[in-house]
Amino acid sequence: MLQRIRLALQDKQSGGKLGGGPHSKVEVDETFIGGKARNMHKSRRDRMSTYASKTAVMGILERGGKVKTEVLGSKRRGAQMQEIVRDSVHPGTWIMTDEFQGYAGLSKDFTHLVVNHLERYVQGNVHTQGIENFWSLLKRSLGGTYVAVEPFHLFRYVDEQAFRFNNRKDADGNKLTDADRFDIAVSQIIGKRLTYAEVTGKVGETAAF
Repeated sequence: MLQRIRLALQDKQSGGKLGGGPHSKVEVDETFIGGKARNMHKSRRDRMSTYASKTAVMGILERGGKVKTEVLGSKRRGAQMQEIVRDSVHPGTWIMTDEFQGYAGLSKDFTHLVVNHLERYVQGNVHTQGIENFWSLLKRSLGGTYVAVEPFHLFRYVDEQAFRFNNRKDADGNKLTDADRFDIAVSQIIGKRLTYAEVTGKVGETAAF
């Protein structure tokens, strides 16, 4: 039932692309989510690289606006990430990223500004502090509330946190209540169906709930 509720919270198609305004600034970043090395058995920890057991998640945040997320999998691929940015952000928008080379090439369609985290985290108005704050909220939710999340279902939990973040205020900047968010969630239920087979990764079976 909780997974069905999370399906209702998905609203990736609403609102169109981010940015596009004369003063629009969009932050793009990625993070890795998964088990901590210190919690692994030594034999497993020794044979795995730092990110081998983690899942990459990409986030695109418009300052003062919404966040869009995408679960990438076990690796960050620059071509894939740039395609996601172009599908999610209006051309010409100011985009802020860190020094990761996977973002090289975005300057063809955007004003691409880079802050090198090896040197500093903020350079004037160029930073990714907003999306990094979202990662902090997401990881506190996963570690403090859900404790352990299967990679197969990770996108559902990421969508849940994005829903909370995107519906913290209304269009006029007024804080939304839990009742307001409940009404929004209910309005998004129509046309969405999740079967037991899909939840368990056994698509093709006839069992449903």
